[in-house]
Amino acid sequence: MFHAITHSQLYVLDQDEALDFYVGTLGLEVTADIDMGFMRWLTVAVPGHPERQILLEKPGAPAMSEETAAQVRDLVTKGAMGGWLILTTDDCRKTYETLRERGVEFTQEPTERPYGTDCGLRDPFGNNLRFTQPKA
Repeated sequence: MFHAITHSQLYVLDQDEALDFYVGTLGLEVTADIDMGFMRWLTVAVPGHPERQILLEKPGAPAMSEETAAQVRDLVTKGAMGGWLILTTDDCRKTYETLRERGVEFTQEPTERPYGTDCGLRDPFGNNLRFTQPKA
């Protein structure tokens, strides 16, 4: 019945700051930046792979009341919203060093796992991110 997952969503507190982090620091590319009047539809993707986009959504109307949005913002800041993004890379340690030089703060250094080498970080809003170098 279904053919693909095209979009995933992460809550961010400031879409311009998110754009700077996800595009400027991590190297993803903007796939859409549309003012819809009631919200800004902002998506990014791995360069060359627009078939899987990440919606960087600011909590608020029309999806939720201001009271609920405030609660969501608080949970995002604490890293408690369950937002996860896992990316792959050809060289986990090199990507780690490059991003560390760009000021990214990591929650876990590159570690060997049964499935490959991976490490963890958080975006400026508390969302958990990992990138993995899969075993051949």
